[in-house]
Amino acid sequence: MTSEIYILGIESSCDDTAAAVISNGKILSNVVASQKIHEEYGGVVPELASRAHQQNIVPVVQMALKKAGINKNKLSAIAFTKGPGLMGSLLVGASFAKSLAMGLEIPLLDVNHMQGHILAHFIKAEGQTAPSFPFLALTISGGHTQIVKVTDYFKMEVIGSTIDDAVGEAFDKSAKIIGLPYPGGHLIDKYAQLGNPKRFSFPKPKVGDLDFSFSGLKTSVLYFIERETSKNPRFIQENRNDICASLQATIVDYLMDKLKNAVNQTGIKEIAIGGGVSANSGIRKALKEAEKTMGWKTHIPLFEYCTDNAAMIAMVGELKYKQGLFAKYDVTAQARMEY
Repeated sequence: MTSEIYILGIESSCDDTAAAVISNGKILSNVVASQKIHEEYGGVVPELASRAHQQNIVPVVQMALKKAGINKNKLSAIAFTKGPGLMGSLLVGASFAKSLAMGLEIPLLDVNHMQGHILAHFIKAEGQTAPSFPFLALTISGGHTQIVKVTDYFKMEVIGSTIDDAVGEAFDKSAKIIGLPYPGGHLIDKYAQLGNPKRFSFPKPKVGDLDFSFSGLKTSVLYFIERETSKNPRFIQENRNDICASLQATIVDYLMDKLKNAVNQTGIKEIAIGGGVSANSGIRKALKEAEKTMGWKTHIPLFEYCTDNAAMIAMVGELKYKQGLFAKYDVTAQARMEY
């Protein structure tokens, strides 16, 4: 094994085609091609996503190699997202990665997308410190809401999970009810910063100590908006900032309640967040405050590593490469995966 390790990471689990190159923990390039077509449909259309991946994957990989300043013959191995995700999208990335690895006669590394969000914290970046084991990871995205106990790079245990919808979906669906375009989660965050978080109250769903539920919250938002707009058709326009602020405050408080329960039950006070919703300003602020008030040590990813990206896939690939955890060339993508 040479001292100079170059891993190409490929991510295609949903509607972003991404490629990145990592060398000894440092990201040399991180390229993402987003698909705008889904905005017309108010959600990701799987068949359209897989077609767009087929169009994007070659130019995205070429750009990642060019930005990294290397050619494909310098690659030590290729890492790709095995799952979980949309099957058609995963197959494009998996097929490309397998073909390229076989053609170059280099190792193939299959990566769990959710492990990627957690292990992205080990990417070397200025001002960022990696968590120490054991730590608790809160993975919050459009498809997942979980609390994971992490005792080693590849030793993870889900100790809390949503029983229905994910937090990112709750944000996006609530945004749609308020009349915001898809995806609307970041717009709720934007308007929330201008509003009064105590103006309106929404119920926090009651489930187990470490589990989550968001379907009831979406329903309560729907009924609230229907009730108020029937009295005042301009209710949303006149109160948008306060609606967003109140909704965001409810969701952030709910996430923090569950994290506090997890800390109390495990005794672990080191917390890392990951996934698209970890870009939310409300949860970032709440975690920073918890450092002061509860003595937690928190790890918040850089914005480019929050949403789906290939840098995190490359990072997991490098960790697997160093441990000799190679995949066989006949490995198959999986729409559902456990840790």
